[in-house]
Amino acid sequence: GAALVAARRGGHITFHGPGQLLAFPVLDLRRRRLPLRAYVAGLEALVLRLCRRLGLRAARALPPPFTGVWMGDSKLCAIGVHCRNHITSHGLALNCCTDLSWFDHIVPCGLEGKGVTSLSHELGQHVAVSHVLEPFLNSFQEVFDCTLVSSEDPG
Repeated sequence: GAALVAARRGGHITFHGPGQLLAFPVLDLRRRRLPLRAYVAGLEALVLRLCRRLGLRAARALPPPFTGVWMGDSKLCAIGVHCRNHITSHGLALNCCTDLSWFDHIVPCGLEGKGVTSLSHELGQHVAVSHVLEPFLNSFQEVFDCTLVSSEDPG
């Protein structure tokens, strides 16, 4: 019941669907003087900062090959980045109120024996993407020391 699409990014198979906050930043890492691994660590740091804001103190990042943000043995946020000529594409998928049963059909991120979780599951209440978008963007600005400008902003 889902389409399978090949993507040029790090990591193995994952699921993208409703209830996920998908962020695909396009950055010139050379301009930011940021190595690729430091960029991935920055993505993890911004999700960890968001988790702290929401009260999930147990969220953590693990060393490769366990890229992303974890709650125990369950992945909360998957990260898969592609970089060409120092320009990033793809990014992260944070499970907010995702139907986790989709992950039963795959081995998420190619990691046998690991689970998948969501903010809603961990916090015991419905957490919509719209609820976390502003604190996510604030965390992005703080971690990457930048100012985000909406395409809807005049000028």
